[in-house]
Amino acid sequence: MTTTATLDQIRSLAKEAHAGQTDKIGSPYFWHVEAVANGLAPFGVHMQMAGLLHDVIEDTKWTAQELLHAGVPGDVLLTVLAVTNVPCSYEEKIRFITRSREATLVKIADNAHNSREDRAKHLPEDKRKRLARKYSAARKDLWAAVSEEEVRTVVSIVNPSLLKEIPEHRTA
Repeated sequence: MTTTATLDQIRSLAKEAHAGQTDKIGSPYFWHVEAVANGLAPFGVHMQMAGLLHDVIEDTKWTAQELLHAGVPGDVLLTVLAVTNVPCSYEEKIRFITRSREATLVKIADNAHNSREDRAKHLPEDKRKRLARKYSAARKDLWAAVSEEEVRTVVSIVNPSLLKEIPEHRTA
């Protein structure tokens, strides 16, 4: 019988899984998933786990079955699967993600980290502009799917510069 992994064990799994990988700007990929997890800390350990693992299935050799066998809780795995890329348009993917509060929060943290100006400035101008448009459009749907307080909580940790974009007094 597999025991449930701890947050530290999940962190180690994610660090090992992403070892040697770099993000779009050449930083160790683990820094990205750790930033996403940090933005989800106010929502509990399972959300942090989902943040740490949000790219493991699509970007590493790990499978869903292997994650379960490693002790990843079922609800965490379902959240990870909900944010894992599948063959569809980005817009369709965002609509699918917004069906789950947990997946939406993970994607908000992911989007916020990918939208950080200190990271984006290292990209070629055309790519920076294209990604900025893509991430901005996604935020409209993502932010509408959860409460303003939840959006503010994540964004204030991951990318406070986005706080000015949050419409006041909206409802989820």
